[in-house]
Order: sequence, then structure tokens, then C-alpha cells
Amino acid sequence: MANNVLLNNIDHQDLKVITEHSADYGDNIWYSATFPQEFRSVQAYYPIFFNKDPNTGKFFALALFGFKAGENLFLADHLWQAAYIPLTVKRQPFLIGVQNVMEDGIAKQQRMLHIDLDNPRVNTEQGESLFLEHGGNSPYLDKMADMLELLHHGLADSDNFIDMLMHYQLLESFSMDITLNDNSKNQMQGFYTINEDKLDALDGEVLAQLHNKGYLQAIYMVIASQGNVRSLINKKNALLGL
Repeated sequence: MANNVLLNNIDHQDLKVITEHSADYGDNIWYSATFPQEFRSVQAYYPIFFNKDPNTGKFFALALFGFKAGENLFLADHLWQAAYIPLTVKRQPFLIGVQNVMEDGIAKQQRMLHIDLDNPRVNTEQGESLFLEHGGNSPYLDKMADMLELLHHGLADSDNFIDMLMHYQLLESFSMDITLNDNSKNQMQGFYTINEDKLDALDGEVLAQLHNKGYLQAIYMVIASQGNVRSLINKKNALLGL
């Protein structure tokens, strides 16, 4: 259960955050959300697919790390074995919360930096300090705040991206049967990808619209990322020692 609180330099002056990666810190996840502005970096290492949020029914883009819940094939020796880590993973244990404030007599919502005090990375003994000795933000905390701002805008833009994919019927469900070297079988179900036939049938005006928003490049990044499924299979086979 998360214990999210508004971060401040009085109550949390001594807090530190462990930045290494392992299952001990909750990194044994088989996918995480991503967004179009991040696709160029993500597609170099991970397959990008789409899934539905079971609570809202809304689609979201994801970077795939394994073939089943609790499996992250990029974790080894307290390291994440890829040069790029998706921001929805890297931002842990921070998140953005919304606080109601009054400005010139007008009620507004302001984004504020929060932290999950129950996250296993959070402690007072080791890791990156959040605040300087006299109370100012540490360079690490400033970097995390910038990351969360980018993530906030990126996920908002992702909603628009998904809306356009849905409008032009560019998402299709798929299943994939994977046989490993030990003859065990893994089946990927419940995921969606780009319908390339529908993409090829779009007229020039629609393609121009997608291009102007940066979404056409994002679509082709998704398609290009599919080759990384083979890399995941190779990682899984290597763990089997076969």
C-alpha cells in the first residue's frame, strides 16, 4: 500500500533514495507505461505494445521487459541491463500530486512533488540525499522534479496519441506463441499493436496530420520496436542456460 505524502524539507530533511535496481526495490515488473516522446529511446531496447487499463478501459503504451508478471529480464546483479530506463520506472519513488491553491482569489490546481514513504528505496541511511544541509533541493531531487514534469506532459500527450490511433482504427489485438529452448511455451495475450494495413491505407491528409503532431514517427517507432521481442527471447533462453 502506497503512503504518498507531499515532500518538504522539514519533515523529510534526512530522507535518501536508493537508485540501484533489483526485485527488492519493486523492479520485477514485466512492463511499464511509456509515451510518444520517449519512444525513440525506448524502441532501442524494448518492444512497445499497447494494453488496456483494467480499471478505466483506456489504452496505454507500454515497454515490455518480460513474458509474464513479475519477470524483468533486464535485471541482474542490482543493475538494469539497458542504457535507457523508461521514466515511469526511473521516477520511483516520486510522483506528482495536485494541490488546490488560491491565486488572486481564483482557485487553481498546482502540481506538487510527492513521495511514497513506504517505497523500499526510501530510507535515511543510504542513497541519494533529497535536500542539502541547509534545506535546499539536492541536484538529484531537482533532476527528479524535471523528470516528473516531462513525464506528466508526456503521458497527457499520450492520451491524444491514443485517441488518434483509435479514431483511425490503427490498433489491433494480437497473440504470440513463444517456444523457448527448453520447449516450454509462453503465450502473449491481451496486447495490441499497430494495424499496418490500416496505416498503409491512410490518405495523405491524415498522414500529414499525424506527422505534424509527431505521431507518425511514434507509430513507426512502435513498429520498429517489435524486433526486440527476439532480444527478450534470447535473454530468457540465456537464463535457462540453454
